[in-house]
Amino acid sequence: MYESKFKCQANDDLFAAILDLRDEEECYRFFEDIMTIKELQSIAQRWEVARMLASGQTYGEIEAATKASAATISRVNKCLQYGAGGYTAVLKRMKEQESE
Repeated sequence: MYESKFKCQANDDLFAAILDLRDEEECYRFFEDIMTIKELQSIAQRWEVARMLASGQTYGEIEAATKASAATISRVNKCLQYGAGGYTAVLKRMKEQESE
């Protein structure tokens, strides 16, 4: 079983709330309330970087398309290679859903 170094009751409660969201509109409403625009943009950018890295795009291509810094791209790549597997699991699931 996976043990996160971030595990705590507050995070458990947050993730339970996120898992209760029912559709994209609820996601927008919830995240608009809980995050600043900049925080959401940063997370969305990292997700886009992860998707592009997983598809084999180069740092240069990713930087040009997303305006992410080399440091951000490197950090995301490190997570893809050595992280907890979260990016990889979701990317795999989305790819499987596209194939259906």
